Amino acid sequence: MKERAAASAEVSYTRKLLDRGIAHCAKKLGEEAIEVALAAVGEDRERLIAEAADLVYHLVVVLQARGVALAEVEAALAARTGHRALRRKRRAAGLTAG
Repeated sequence: MKERAAASAEVSYTRKLLDRGIAHCAKKLGEEAIEVALAAVGEDRERLIAEAADLVYHLVVVLQARGVALAEVEAALAARTGHRALRRKRRAAGLTAG
């Protein structure tokens, strides 16, 4: 992604998106999310995979535009998993309610 972001807009769609600003990048992300949802309900597996790939790509572009590394998102997901596992263990041990 960094190479594509550093390339000129004439040869890089990523650079072209970034040059149009975060609002444009976010709009494209939203459009792709809708396409994934529609594909999940009404399209075949291959179409869903293709749309999901587009969504992930546009998410990475938005993150790049905001200076957020994908590793930071992965760390946030890992922390959530750790918190959930800890809550489950505490509930199982009778240390917390609900």
